Amino acid sequence: MSPWEILRFALRGLTANKMRSALTMLGILIGVGAVIMLVAVGNGSSEQIKNNISRLGANSLTVSKSTSGGGGGGFGGFGGMRNRQQSNGPRTQAHDLTVDDAKALVDPVNAPSVKSASPVVTSSSVTTTYEGTSHSISQFVGTYPSYFSAANKEVARGAAFTDDDVTSGRKVLVIGQTVAEDLFGIVDPLNKQVNVGGTPFTVVGVLKESGSSGMQDADDVAIGPLSTVQQNITGFGGLGSIVVEAKSSKVTDQAQSEITDILNQRHDISGSNSADFQIMNQATLQSAVSASSKTFTVLLGAVAAISLLVGGIGITNIMLVTVTERTREIGIRKAIGAPKGAILGQFIAEATVLSLVGGVLGVLVGVVGSLFKVVGVKPVIVPSSIALALGVSVAIGLFFGSYPANRAAKLRPIEALRHE
Repeated sequence: MSPWEILRFALRGLTANKMRSALTMLGILIGVGAVIMLVAVGNGSSEQIKNNISRLGANSLTVSKSTSGGGGGGFGGFGGMRNRQQSNGPRTQAHDLTVDDAKALVDPVNAPSVKSASPVVTSSSVTTTYEGTSHSISQFVGTYPSYFSAANKEVARGAAFTDDDVTSGRKVLVIGQTVAEDLFGIVDPLNKQVNVGGTPFTVVGVLKESGSSGMQDADDVAIGPLSTVQQNITGFGGLGSIVVEAKSSKVTDQAQSEITDILNQRHDISGSNSADFQIMNQATLQSAVSASSKTFTVLLGAVAAISLLVGGIGITNIMLVTVTERTREIGIRKAIGAPKGAILGQFIAEATVLSLVGGVLGVLVGVVGSLFKVVGVKPVIVPSSIALALGVSVAIGLFFGSYPANRAAKLRPIEALRHE
């Protein structure tokens, strides 16, 4: 028999029981679609995290108070990478980060690689009102004007506040797009006064849209002069962080070393004492996050691949049932001269067609599903995942269909003809 005749017999066998064939293909469809979708979600999550980190710039470093006693040159959450102190040494009394610390970091002699150092205080869920409209700002920041450059915050309308505003304690604000839309709607927010906890602030600028970060909206932010925010909102305690901008991305590591030495000296960190601060290097963090995200994506793909395996087992089960139901037909065909290869080819073709059609439909479902956000993440399709999922689905059809096909081909005609 020619390959076309074998394929024709296979298609006729599949269409003889359309519901069974459709349900079998559904298992493969779900498996392939799940692989493409979950890998796309993992990849999209990775891209989103990297984009959020890159918003701070490759030459930005963030100094914050240590929460684990790790070394001054590392950062929490990734094992205190690049530590300059031993984390198992004796603890010193923890010092808060101060404005004087930030000023010391821009010393041209001790920190020639540092361009600016912006002290930062933050408060969350600060209720702000404008003419009866209320909005809770998720991140209210008090800082210096240099923060806008260091944190890559670009003012789209109006202007940022100045050093004179900080010195004079003027009540001015630069707000994000979300705050502007929720408080003002279609009204131009520039030079309008908003009420923040009973204190009037004047909006002098609106930030360029940054986009959301998973469940967090990066545009739901307001930034004001450090002195004003401390006096009216956060109080005059320690700083939340210091955002440092290196003179270029090439000297970021050098700037990190200089920052560590200065703060070690100011906070009396010596010998084997554990530092009471940590430095987050954007470049190092991005590399670590990228590696973790790749592992996460692979795990998601592996979990989804289990459904493909289940679909393959379903093909084996259905094909075994088919062989049993068509035992007499197989006996008649072999009795009139059908070769073993034709019987084998027909059942392998049936299994392969089921997996191939299911795989193609699964690709379509996966691609269409990736057009929509999943829990705040925009999936980014990995082209290789499409080819891999489709290839695996065909391989599953060949592999899991070979046993039932071989069983059918080995049936002896006389036994098959006696089958009821």
